[in-house]
Amino acid sequence: MAIEQARAYFAQWGMEDKIQEFTVSSATVELAAQAVGCEPARIAKSLTFMVDGQCIMIVVAGDKKIDNGKYKGKFRAKAKMLTAEEVESMVGHAVGGVCPFGIKQGVKVYLDRSLQRFETVFPACGSSNSAIELTISELEKYAQNEEWVDVCKD
Repeated sequence: MAIEQARAYFAQWGMEDKIQEFTVSSATVELAAQAVGCEPARIAKSLTFMVDGQCIMIVVAGDKKIDNGKYKGKFRAKAKMLTAEEVESMVGHAVGGVCPFGIKQGVKVYLDRSLQRFETVFPACGSSNSAIELTISELEKYAQNEEWVDVCKD
């Protein structure tokens, strides 16, 4: 299970006990916000794309959408999201639990500036009923962020 990958990943820092598992689904921004008890914007959703034959992940605030012009300006490619099957095979987590923790090698992770307005955010942890609360600096550290980007609509 992908949550076990995320748990093993966080065990490197003794953080595995911070992972929350719910009896309800957290597979969408709205469901995750209800499960953790926060506003939807604080859910850190992980979006996956193909750029020059390589899988990338951009973690954005739950209330934001990709701005195609900004995305193309940054990555010099059209924003083409992966299919559910591609996400699971290339990233290692199924849609609904995609996160930057315990992922397959070669996936580059970027964090969008839309997250920086919060003290803490809640990304998933590999399953459709999990999350972890992280400060922005913790997210940056544990996501092994390539860089901060600005690719969301204002």
